[in-house]
Amino acid sequence: MTDPSVSSSAPAQRPAVPLSELTAWLDTYLKVADFKDWSNNGLQVEGNSTVTRIAASVDTSLRSIEEAIASGADLMVVHHGLFWNKPRMVSGPHRRRLQTALDAGLSIYAAHLPLDAHPEVGNNAMIASALSLQGAQPFAEIGQMGELPFEQTLQEFAERVQKLTGEICLVHGGGGGTGVRRLGVVSGSGAGYIEEAARLGLDTLLTGEPEHKHFHDAFELGLNVVYAGHYETEVFGVRALAARLAEQFGLPWQFLHLPTGL
Repeated sequence: MTDPSVSSSAPAQRPAVPLSELTAWLDTYLKVADFKDWSNNGLQVEGNSTVTRIAASVDTSLRSIEEAIASGADLMVVHHGLFWNKPRMVSGPHRRRLQTALDAGLSIYAAHLPLDAHPEVGNNAMIASALSLQGAQPFAEIGQMGELPFEQTLQEFAERVQKLTGEICLVHGGGGGTGVRRLGVVSGSGAGYIEEAARLGLDTLLTGEPEHKHFHDAFELGLNVVYAGHYETEVFGVRALAARLAEQFGLPWQFLHLPTGL
C-alpha cells in the first residue's frame, strides 16, 4: 500500500523530465561507479523516455511494480533490484515482474550499497541522524558509528529503536548489562560486523537481521546487538533518495510501504 505521509501532491501540470537526465544525476549523486557490489546498480529496466512521477520501494516485487504503475509512476527507485551479479533466466516470477514493468513503460533504478553508504540519504546516515548519533563516522564499509548524547539501558535503547522503525526488536544482551552509548549502525544484514564492532570498542551494534553463525560472537565478545528488521532498517534511504530526486527535478513522488516482517 502507499504511504501518504511521504507523498507530495502533484502540480497542476506535471513536468516531464528525460529519464536519461534523472539516471545520470542518480549515478553521480550516489557515486555508483565507486562501489563493488553484488547488485547491478543503476538503471536496470528502461521504460518511458520521460518521467512525470516517481515511486520508491525497498524491494522489487510484482506487487511493488503493480503499485508503482497504479500510482502513475514512470520511474521506481528501489534498494533491492531485479538483477544481481550473474545473468538470470527470464522465466517464472522474474519474467512476470520484468514484463509487467516493460508493458507499462515503468523504469526501475536500483541502488544497493551506494544507498546504504551515502553520507546524506543513506540508510545508515539517516538512522544515525534519527538517533542523534554524535561524532558519526564510517564503520563496517557502509555503516556509521558514534556516541549517543547520553547512555541508555539496553531496554530503553531497544524501545527507542522500535518507535523509530515500528519493528519489535530482537535483542541479544551480550554486553552483560552494560548500557548503550558507543553505537555502530549497519542496515540490513550486518551481523557479520559483530567482531569489528567489539574490536573498535563499541558497546552496541544496531542492524537488521540475525545470522545463526554469529549468535555466540556477541556474547563471547561482550557486545549488545539489537536487530530491528532488514526491511525496516532500509526504508530510510530509498525514501530520502526519492524525496531528494523529486526536489531536484520538481516531480511528485510516493513511497510504497510493503513490509516483509523480516
